Amino acid sequence: MKLRQLLTAPNQLTMLRMIFLPFIVIDVVKHDFKWALALFMLAGISDGLDGLLARTLHQQTVLGQYLDPIADKLLMSTMFLVLSIERMIPWKFTVMVFSRDVSILLLSGVLFTIAGMRDFRPSIFGKANTFAQVGAVFFVMLLLVKPIVLVQSLAKIFLRATFLFTIVSAVHYAIVVQQRLQSHPRPALKE
Repeated sequence: MKLRQLLTAPNQLTMLRMIFLPFIVIDVVKHDFKWALALFMLAGISDGLDGLLARTLHQQTVLGQYLDPIADKLLMSTMFLVLSIERMIPWKFTVMVFSRDVSILLLSGVLFTIAGMRDFRPSIFGKANTFAQVGAVFFVMLLLVKPIVLVQSLAKIFLRATFLFTIVSAVHYAIVVQQRLQSHPRPALKE
């Protein structure tokens, strides 16, 4: 059953996105920014296609519900980290991205373990944060290929939007989790 889920077209595209990641990193480290940008764009296209295919072909799977956000977070977190190591994105943005994502991951794990909560769908603020992160990485890499003022301005705008939406989405997530915990039935304690 699990193997069949892995073999669906949407999940194959998600896996392909994960396979692109080391090659994007290698190209950034080698300062081959055109290839890094091209592969990053292909990863973005595959992200859009996997969701579209899942809905169109009725191939939405439990595995895909977990695999897709993992692939997204892996791609974005790695890109922020590598671009900061290469001194192309200031560290404060990367620290914010990692702090939020690690906090959400840990909190989700704890809530699943102690309360059995499984529903962690992204909010509108989380989606805005992801959009800002994708835009920031895209324009930072585009700036390395086409160093023009407009691209530089867009890179700054998207980095600032990432900073803002990281904070807003984290606060919103904390509020939503608190509300869900208050309405969620608590399991009985074992003695």
